[in-house]
Amino acid sequence: MSEPQPVYSSDYQPPAYRVTHTELTFDLDPASTRVDARLTVERHPEARPDAPLFLHGEQLELQSVALDGQTLADDAYRHDEQGLTIADVPASFTLDTRVRVAPRDNTALEGLYQSSGMYCTQCEAEGFRRITFYPDRPDVMAVFRVTVIGDAEREPVLLANGNPVERGELDGGRHFVTWEDPHPKPSYLFALVAGDLECVEDRFTTMSGRDVTLQIWVEEDNLGKTDHAMASLKRAMRWDEDTYGREYDLDRFMIVAVNDFNMGAMENKGLNIFNSAAVLTHPDTATDAAFQQVEGIVAHEYFHNWSGNRVTCRDWFQLSLKEGFTVFRDQSFSADINSAPVKRIQDVGFFRTAQFAEDAGPTAHPVRPESYLEITNFYTLTVYEKGAEVVRMLKNLVGEDAFRRGSDLYFARFDGQAVTIEDFVGCMAEVSGQNLDQFMRWYQQAGTPEIDAHGEYDYVNGEYRLTLRQRTPVTAGQQAPEPLHVPVRMGLIGTRSGHDLTLTLDGEKCGRDTVLHLRDDEQTFVFTDVSEAPTPSLLRHFSAPVKLNFPYSREDLAFLLTHDSDGFNRWEASQRLAMLALNDLIAAHRNGVEKVMDNRLVEAYRPLLTSRSDDKAVLAEMLRLPSEACIAESQPLVDVDAIHAAREFVRQSLALALRDDFMAVYEANRSDAEYAPTPAQIGQRSLKNVALGYLMAIEDEAGIEHCRAQFKAGQNMTDVRQALTLLAHSSRDDLSEPAIRAFGEQWADDPLVMDQWFSLQVSSPQEDVLERVKQLMTHPAFSLKNPNKVRALLGTFAHNRVNFHRLDGAGYALLADAVIELDGLNPEIAAGLMTPLTRWRRFDDTRQALMQAELERIKDRPLSTNVFEMADKALG
Repeated sequence: MSEPQPVYSSDYQPPAYRVTHTELTFDLDPASTRVDARLTVERHPEARPDAPLFLHGEQLELQSVALDGQTLADDAYRHDEQGLTIADVPASFTLDTRVRVAPRDNTALEGLYQSSGMYCTQCEAEGFRRITFYPDRPDVMAVFRVTVIGDAEREPVLLANGNPVERGELDGGRHFVTWEDPHPKPSYLFALVAGDLECVEDRFTTMSGRDVTLQIWVEEDNLGKTDHAMASLKRAMRWDEDTYGREYDLDRFMIVAVNDFNMGAMENKGLNIFNSAAVLTHPDTATDAAFQQVEGIVAHEYFHNWSGNRVTCRDWFQLSLKEGFTVFRDQSFSADINSAPVKRIQDVGFFRTAQFAEDAGPTAHPVRPESYLEITNFYTLTVYEKGAEVVRMLKNLVGEDAFRRGSDLYFARFDGQAVTIEDFVGCMAEVSGQNLDQFMRWYQQAGTPEIDAHGEYDYVNGEYRLTLRQRTPVTAGQQAPEPLHVPVRMGLIGTRSGHDLTLTLDGEKCGRDTVLHLRDDEQTFVFTDVSEAPTPSLLRHFSAPVKLNFPYSREDLAFLLTHDSDGFNRWEASQRLAMLALNDLIAAHRNGVEKVMDNRLVEAYRPLLTSRSDDKAVLAEMLRLPSEACIAESQPLVDVDAIHAAREFVRQSLALALRDDFMAVYEANRSDAEYAPTPAQIGQRSLKNVALGYLMAIEDEAGIEHCRAQFKAGQNMTDVRQALTLLAHSSRDDLSEPAIRAFGEQWADDPLVMDQWFSLQVSSPQEDVLERVKQLMTHPAFSLKNPNKVRALLGTFAHNRVNFHRLDGAGYALLADAVIELDGLNPEIAAGLMTPLTRWRRFDDTRQALMQAELERIKDRPLSTNVFEMADKALG
């Protein structure tokens, strides 16, 4: 088998032929679905007259080809594993093809497949070529008319993009529905769903007075789990009108919940297909986090109707054009609907842990990559989350008003087109009058920039000099990075008054908060009329996706924790203060020195526990210690055992020192109120459960009784899940085993709840976890063919810092075995599962050798392009 060849952004050429109209007919059958396609084709004006027609096509059984109604002889075309080539075609013509596909056997879940008896499609990025022969690229946009034929009893519901225009009965108990989508779209946005589904329906009136039908299609058992998704959809539609002026453009908007799905959801035009986990919620079965996740994902996919569908990507190198922009939009929506500080804290916490690790690893790439082997491997945190941070910086640079005008111009100018990141940024430059050429480097350079900051106060002249230096580490395949345009939002807090000081920079008053524009390798900013010695509050609201190095003392951090007016930076101070204590303990563990708790951290936490904070969710975040993954990212070499020991020591020390305060917080935030996923209730539950976690860290008897009672009360899944996790992770079998068993028996028939049951067991720090993983892989509720099950069990285990990284290498071997087996079923999921192994260079010599050996074992096998690319980059 030859090695796959990379695709380069520099090789982009417009399509030689465009499709203007696409007519599809599906005659559904599990083993042999017939797909008839009629394409109206025209040669691109810039293409050569003798250019051949090439249509992508994979794993298709070709039955016939006709050009302008004339069936082609076998020697008039070439059919290979890549697609269909016809050498001699006119400037415009109609092409008819007939193929057969086998949905039942499609375990990769790309193209047309069956999930629990239901037909479903997933075409992004290149799945449509597994449905029919087509120029499967995002810059070919056509109007679609689709007829779906199915068994009236087995598939009473037949759905596709757009609006239904015709339906009827056929012989043999079959029926059909024809759908038309009037908006030109690329093939990756095509969707089809057929099966035995029930519908929850609502209405929405747009800002221009149009009445839109909203439908969520689910299996009958799940009808009671759609209320939150429907409410979230309506909020998102109204928010997009109010914030961006974007109105929905079809007569109906549909969501379908599918059990087997590689992604969270897909924004197919008018027919969004969702992983069940991303749409179904109920207080008894879903946690607060799940409610918020569903709200965000529903909004994200709806927002794609404009940022992705009406205006789409010219090619897949521009993926962040739609994904980065839309993640920014869904984050902004969630911040407006819920607690803005908490949303920012949670997003940044995840970003720093996961995306920073990606930037520092062998798969590091720019927001707009320059090449790829397999495009599905680039649906990454860099493209999505870092892409969103780049859009956020852009908004801060040009200002809110200009950003809205730039967005309006972008949507108006490029409606119905496939465009580039330059087109988007160009609109912002045009309306703001700013030169954003240097800013474009954020899209072109990989790696996480670091800002080294140093400040000096001149008591005599009342000046504060702040020097900022930027540097970006060199990553694989990248030349020496150039300076970026970095917006650093900051303030100065008087150490005597504890209040933000008025800023004067370059003779101009800036208020109490300003943005510094760091464009050079090093710049010094001089603030005048500074009336007292200040403590700087830097990178407020995480104004740029960088690492900030400033020599804060522990006293400085405690001061910021109390006085900073920026909620995000108060949280940041709590994390930095905890990290200093953790670093001391990690060093002590390595050197065999007795561990001693830093009492300054205890004293910083004490007033937090007794405060009367209005935002309990923010307070809960400030009381959480950095995760082991977050701590690892701050270390030059990951010492798994030292990090775990240090964090546990701090948790237990805080719990012992502040036991009564944690108990008081827990009891003060208990409530018998009916569950609602409101910000106030979520914050109250979050704070209560953080306190319970500390009490269980020392297995306090009163804490154990509270934990048992909370689990048995079963008021809502948030409280039950937290109590069960704490019991299941206990070293006492009399606490863990009865709870695990009772929960598993109670929810054995609910697939999504069983995913939680898998995850919480294999995230335990106890030594028996590896054997538990092996046992659970044989459980009737587990299937290697279901992506949710794989992520819940194997994905969670691979992020269990202690047990996955066992010194005997058994955790690595188990994951490698799963990747090899899974690659034959679903290469996309197999490649994603490999990520923890690809970061092998961050660990000690023993673990490095063990992980490297497993990567080499994987690479020695016949592999999909997905897994080959991951293994090759990791080892290279």
